[in-house]
Amino acid sequence: MSVHEAEARKYTKKDFESDQDVRWCPGCGDYAILSAVQKTMPDLGVPKENIVFISGIGCSSRFPYYMNTYGFHTIHGRAPALATGLRLARPDLKVFVVTGDGDGLSIGGNHMLHVLRRNVNVTILLFNNRIYGLTKGQYSPTSELGKVTKSTPMGSADRPVSPLAFALGCGATFVARTVDRTVPHMEEMLKRAAAHNGAAFLEILQNCNVYNDLAWNVLYDKESRLRFELRLEHGKPLLFGPADDRRAVIMEGATPKVVRAKEVPEGALWIHDETNVNAAKLLADLESPDFPVPVGVLAAVSAPVYEEVMLAQEQRSVSERGLGDIAKLLVSGDTWKIE
Repeated sequence: MSVHEAEARKYTKKDFESDQDVRWCPGCGDYAILSAVQKTMPDLGVPKENIVFISGIGCSSRFPYYMNTYGFHTIHGRAPALATGLRLARPDLKVFVVTGDGDGLSIGGNHMLHVLRRNVNVTILLFNNRIYGLTKGQYSPTSELGKVTKSTPMGSADRPVSPLAFALGCGATFVARTVDRTVPHMEEMLKRAAAHNGAAFLEILQNCNVYNDLAWNVLYDKESRLRFELRLEHGKPLLFGPADDRRAVIMEGATPKVVRAKEVPEGALWIHDETNVNAAKLLADLESPDFPVPVGVLAAVSAPVYEEVMLAQEQRSVSERGLGDIAKLLVSGDTWKIE
């Protein structure tokens, strides 16, 4: 195949399917996510050999085996650190981090914090099923208060972590949420996240039908979803609920409040603005039953990208001081002086 033929090649979903048997439990939400990711890849316009999936430990972290791209199945919680190193060494690669609520927010919480605050240009997919699935049903950082599991038989005493609030607090420049059973929306969010220049954090609400079935039934059940799903659209008001009983989220002072849409003037409606990070932090804390559940892009802003800043520093250093001699430095003695 010539260079021009390779450049002109159009990928399909099948091009990103590996020859490995997919070994998740039947009915797991991970299957839908995998299919959506494979379907989305051709639309990125990135050659297969320039795409890398990096994961930690957990059910979600089997992802690299099932993608016909480069991949790295690392150790528990350390995928963000590996991804940072790869982006610094090969900034030409498109890097995805696949993690779960346990892997990414428990043992990996510190690494997740730093990849987000540094604004490394990676796309992070966090599968949130509110449970440890691979190790068979212990509570996770996102499990609700009072959750009864094998490791908390009397109910969890921990308050849960909000992945969206965590990501925003760490300085992520793109933060969004989608649901494994809403495939068209999931594909849209995957494309938005992958196109972002900087640290993109996409929480995917995912079902573990073995150890925490229907944890997200508020967005699975047709009637409940109609009542509680808040689709975020830039420039549009925060409206939700059935057509004959539309509700609105507005601000009462500094506090969000739910009201009947027809009872407030149009000027009082909260218009969603993806560039308003402070507003995004308020949205991240909304949850049922007192509030709707936001789904979509909460925040999308620009900031300096870590590896671009580092590369510029390296180039400036070489320009000002010239190239050093590593071999000479290594044999120069027991102590080094670096200026």
